[in-house]
Amino acid sequence: MSRTPNSRKEETHERIVAAASRAIRRQGYAGVGVADVMKEAGLTHGGFYAHFDSRDALLVEALERAGRESFEAVTRAAEQRAGKGVSAFRSLVETYLADGHLASLETGCPVAALGCDMPRQSQTVREASAMRVQRLIAAVRAALPQAPRAAASVVAGTLVGSLQLARALGDNADGRAVLSAARKALIQQYDIPAAAAG
Repeated sequence: MSRTPNSRKEETHERIVAAASRAIRRQGYAGVGVADVMKEAGLTHGGFYAHFDSRDALLVEALERAGRESFEAVTRAAEQRAGKGVSAFRSLVETYLADGHLASLETGCPVAALGCDMPRQSQTVREASAMRVQRLIAAVRAALPQAPRAAASVVAGTLVGSLQLARALGDNADGRAVLSAARKALIQQYDIPAAAAG
């Protein structure tokens, strides 16, 4: 069965967005050039405008995809841990602040990868970035239903900031120590064991 022109265009579009979602996490917004993304997707620069109106349109889609991929990965890992009697909050914290997340810059959380760059973008990209931050806070809030609403923002900030500091130190003992200390502090302050929560 042959592919229709629309399905080929959609597949090509998805390849471009996938390449851009990795690139923004690896290099930040400023490091994402249209020509480089198209090359990584195996395409020529000239085909870009058949898929996007602007570079900002690409950045918005790439951010959405990066956020969705990161959220799904964290959710899957957290669900596996929750199935073993670990609370949803502890699962979230231990998954987000795992040593593996320290090294996975191009597949990790876009809020941690792009947080400092977000305010410097166009209005469209800033709005998409703000939505990503709000979704992260909502995910934390869902894992902390008994805590005051403001606690979710504090925890989200601690998760992101700890990952950023650890990455600044590197994928080494110093970076892992930051993650370990943050995990312990958050769990000690906010965790309610799964058995007690039920």
